[in-house]
Amino acid sequence: MTEVRAIRREDENAWRALWAGYLAFYETDLDPAITDHTWSRLFDPDSPLTALVITQDETVRGFAMLVPHEGTWTRSPICYLEDLYVEDGQRGGGLGRKLLDGCLDLARERGWSRFYWHTNADNHRARRLYDSYLPADDNVRYRITLIE
Repeated sequence: MTEVRAIRREDENAWRALWAGYLAFYETDLDPAITDHTWSRLFDPDSPLTALVITQDETVRGFAMLVPHEGTWTRSPICYLEDLYVEDGQRGGGLGRKLLDGCLDLARERGWSRFYWHTNADNHRARRLYDSYLPADDNVRYRITLIE
């Protein structure tokens, strides 16, 4: 049985293991203090950051990290899907779709007006899933890192 639900404190070990896999997938090293800070913000009532997990037989198999924020072109908040990850051995079996559908359900429930994300152009497996929802737009992303 699979379930998409809000992340819970007891999911910490599973989330950290998946987070490490996610960072490895993107060939990224983060200071462990940033990971600790990210985890703590998920349970901070003053932080907009929220997360969903997908479980299979009560084992956490993936997560989605969501950042709702105000926008200038709409009255309702917008949500940025910053991170979505499904355990390597579980990809291709529909868990990513269920997780993304769960994110969209949450977005509708909370009245977010828009939902968006990006991925690397060569992330072909993820893009097959994402392209089944809608085609990619023609936006080009620019990113200047000021503080890590």
